[in-house]
Amino acid sequence: METIIYRPSEVFKAALKLQQGELISFPTETVYGLGADATNEAAVKKVYSAKGRPTDNPLIVHVWAIEEVEQYVQEVPEVAKKLMKAFWPGPLTLIFKVREHVFAPTVTAGLDSVAIRMPDNALTLQLIRESGKPLVGPSANTSGKPSPTSAEHVFHDLKGKIAGVLDDGETGVGLESTVLDITDPDSPMILRPGATTKEALEQVIGTVYVDRHLLSSDEAPKAPGMKYTHYSPNEPVVIVTGDKSVWEKAIETYQRQGEKIGLLADQEILHQFQANVSAIYSLGENKNINEASRLLYSGLRSFETTEATIILAQAYTQNGLGEAYMNRLQKAAGNHFFEQE
Repeated sequence: METIIYRPSEVFKAALKLQQGELISFPTETVYGLGADATNEAAVKKVYSAKGRPTDNPLIVHVWAIEEVEQYVQEVPEVAKKLMKAFWPGPLTLIFKVREHVFAPTVTAGLDSVAIRMPDNALTLQLIRESGKPLVGPSANTSGKPSPTSAEHVFHDLKGKIAGVLDDGETGVGLESTVLDITDPDSPMILRPGATTKEALEQVIGTVYVDRHLLSSDEAPKAPGMKYTHYSPNEPVVIVTGDKSVWEKAIETYQRQGEKIGLLADQEILHQFQANVSAIYSLGENKNINEASRLLYSGLRSFETTEATIILAQAYTQNGLGEAYMNRLQKAAGNHFFEQE
């Protein structure tokens, strides 16, 4: 199959492919999604096949207007109305009790709930509207690998497996949306942290809980990204927490083991150690979590074309957006932190 890169002016061509049951990757403010008609079972199954995605992993449905949601769910509770008004379009996914027989069965992976969001990208909202259907949109990458933040990343992973990619440049946030379970409206629960932080949510709806338990291998996830090994590059990742002396020790330790080190860190760390390693990728200015989050996946992918055999990645404080950054990095590293002897 030929995979076509569609320019923004060709959004109608991409929409036609979706209507024909084909797969089109689309841009969002978070990462690039892999789109298919959420009401077409054959098309949705192609998503799992193209990604190599486990079939117990449910998909997020993308809509172009808030008003669409009531067609797809059993009810829209008051808490959802407040959240949609405050945060849509934007990086917030809400889990509702699903209305029967509106989506292809594979979308919900056998659950009685569905995850829905309205992305903050005008081109993709136009694509959804012109396709005439809600679209599933998991990250447009090989399952388990770092999510794509550019059309080039999508093309690298899925060339020949999908009909096309709607190119709108690099994404702005760089991490997947926050997933909030509101099937019990009285106890909203974050299942996956993202750019819409717990603090921001609580300003609108009061107390929000966080599900931090790790899923076992035989436990079905209620939302994407809950399985522990995820977002992983080809090279093993080790997280480094601490000052200059810790970085010196980490680099010395792995070089002594014969590893060629790739350094994924901010400018301050790179300035100190870039001469001592095989490859580097900058996460931006010193301790800038917005830049680090936007650049994380590109950074993890970048070492594929270098001699690096291991990636040492910088930890950030787990508050605000830092919680989402560390959630993704810990999954990419299999929760492997450097520990001094």
